[in-house]
Amino acid sequence: MSVDVNDESGYEPAPDLAEVSDLARYVLDELRIHPLADLSIVFADEKTSERLHMEWMDLPGPADVLSFPMDELRPTPPDREPREGMLGDIVVCPQVAARQALAAGHATGDEILLLVTHGILHLLGYDHAEEAERTEMFALQRKLLLAFLAARDPSRAANPPRPTVE
Repeated sequence: MSVDVNDESGYEPAPDLAEVSDLARYVLDELRIHPLADLSIVFADEKTSERLHMEWMDLPGPADVLSFPMDELRPTPPDREPREGMLGDIVVCPQVAARQALAAGHATGDEILLLVTHGILHLLGYDHAEEAERTEMFALQRKLLLAFLAARDPSRAANPPRPTVE
């Protein structure tokens, strides 16, 4: 599985790229995405995030996370073989993540992990426009993030980040 993580944000302290990569691999493995699937995660500054947000979503202001799916890969049921392809790109703005983390009362790093998980789920076809979709997506997001955090550091899983993305 190819997970490419780059920081072009200029945010300090810089996001933990190794942890983000580990999280992405964990989520993709749990959802049975083909081991040769490609994912790109870019941390962008507010100006870039705002430009992309306007260009692709026609919404003003910087976004916390944007997802750009490529080959419409989906989670693979246990009775099927995953198909190869390009998963897509995720753009995260750590400056926005930091403000959201402060408002929610948790660490910026945890907010970034939440946003990356959220972005991956969007790449895999999950959405939260309707209440039933939101319930399903946010439950899966929480389950995946809690399991990842618990495996790395049980104390972080005891006080997980609350969803701040809408």
